[in-house]
Amino acid sequence: MYWYEDEVKRLEKDSLKIGYAPETLFYGSSSMRMWTSLYDDFKDLKPINLGFGGSTIAACVWFFDRIMMPFHPKRLVIYAGDNDLGDGRLPEEVFIFFQQLMFRVNERFGNIPCYYVSLKPSPARWSMADQFKYANNLIESEIIKKQNNWRFVNIFKAMLDSSGAPKKEYFADDGLHLSVKGYSVWKEVIGSSIV
Repeated sequence: MYWYEDEVKRLEKDSLKIGYAPETLFYGSSSMRMWTSLYDDFKDLKPINLGFGGSTIAACVWFFDRIMMPFHPKRLVIYAGDNDLGDGRLPEEVFIFFQQLMFRVNERFGNIPCYYVSLKPSPARWSMADQFKYANNLIESEIIKKQNNWRFVNIFKAMLDSSGAPKKEYFADDGLHLSVKGYSVWKEVIGSSIV
């Protein structure tokens, strides 16, 4: 986990400069970190962007206590697991790390509303679509089974075209990260899920 150290230190410094008590923590990988319009998109929710580049859901568990230390939020939005599968981990491993993250969140924040944003259907990883769908299904089933403060936000379906393939205009040139249009879809789907 050492390779994330610079990114985590950046988050620690940035959190000191925010100037208000954040009510909504957006946590996860570069899909969160690169969301440049996030503060405007969710300004009514007093957000803070705690995404760190290249992070896995395993890294989100590993650094959770350290990154979350200064905060007392009203809600948490998480996107992570994409890079785990990209790095060769199995959907079952992503699920186990998700369970660990649920435990950490509950231990630190109690039963605040938590929103897990489903893994996205990026063109760069479309050959692994079945693994992404399976990981999403495992996590969604766990959230439904627990019937607690967690909600599954399905952005996978919202990012597909009429043929069932990833809509290219929602993605940057690398086929992995989101375009401005992609983030507008996220804003709409996530925003309509938050209560």
